[in-house]
Amino acid sequence: MALDRISLSHFRNHQLSELSDTRAFNLLIGENGAGKTNVLEALSLLAPGRGLRRAPMADMAGPKGQGGFAIGASLRESGHESARLGSYVETEQPGRRLVRINGAEASASSLGEWLAISWLTPTMDGLFLDSAGARRRYVDRLALAIDPTHGRNVSRYETALRERNKLLESDADSAWLDAVEAQAANYGAQVVAGRLALIAELREALSALPDEPFARPILTYLSTSPASAGALQQEFRDNRARDRAAGRSLSGPQRDDLDVVMGGTDQPAASCSTGEQKAMLISITLAHAELAAQGRPSLLLLDEVAAHLDPVRRSALFDRLRSAGVQCWMTGTEMAPFSAVEQEAALWIVSGGTVERQPD
Repeated sequence: MALDRISLSHFRNHQLSELSDTRAFNLLIGENGAGKTNVLEALSLLAPGRGLRRAPMADMAGPKGQGGFAIGASLRESGHESARLGSYVETEQPGRRLVRINGAEASASSLGEWLAISWLTPTMDGLFLDSAGARRRYVDRLALAIDPTHGRNVSRYETALRERNKLLESDADSAWLDAVEAQAANYGAQVVAGRLALIAELREALSALPDEPFARPILTYLSTSPASAGALQQEFRDNRARDRAAGRSLSGPQRDDLDVVMGGTDQPAASCSTGEQKAMLISITLAHAELAAQGRPSLLLLDEVAAHLDPVRRSALFDRLRSAGVQCWMTGTEMAPFSAVEQEAALWIVSGGTVERQPD
């Protein structure tokens, strides 16, 4: 399966762009600022979540969209359309994303049942030096691509936690707190279970890789609270006074983190060189894309990745992508880094918010 007949209407600098006759490899070539990453961002909105930039919906509409935009794509199998996916924002409600699947209104979370999307962008290069919150969001995004229900669990946990904090501030009735804490503990335990399952699968996939040409990362989920709902609920109950004084909940999966070290050296990722960190991110991204491709169509969006790799690593990257079973979209400012896949790829020249398919 693959995406085809992709359309962008009033999205960022694309007033109306259409991409058809796609391939397993799809290349978007153009100068900086031409709109290449905007195409990747549009594709990322065909999955649950906020997209690869995590931008407000209202910011994505082009100047002539007056606050609204639309993205559509066909999911095709053996040359025939199996589903039509759409993600759009109406002018009257610029902050709310709507979804259609086969012409019918649907929830954003239901997109994950049709398509798994992974991505790697230059803004992620500092992940290992970023905050624990940024790494949690990263883990949750990866988990969501594997299990479409994970995002719902995260959202409901965060809602219950906010409600608990409000009740603590107001010194609410303990029975009310009990009920809210039971909800928070239930969803919190499911969030932790989803993260642990993802990390276990990634660890197994990564353990089989050699240390070269890409670094082999070793992932560990650092949990600060009990994983069971009952134990987490008891922890909430026991620490009400502490959390009331702090003005927030100091227990739960919102405090957890991802630890990464480089295989072969056991050096923390945060202490590794920029090149080693990039290599580890690529390894994680490829392993995750292969996991996501098991059972569902899968897209991998790689923004300006090939240009920063030496020829040996580029060749290894393309070989992995060929065997991964994913449809890959890559951006670049020139064709030279993609010479090894040029003959098998679909190529678009992007310029000023327009895309032009080049003949095979």
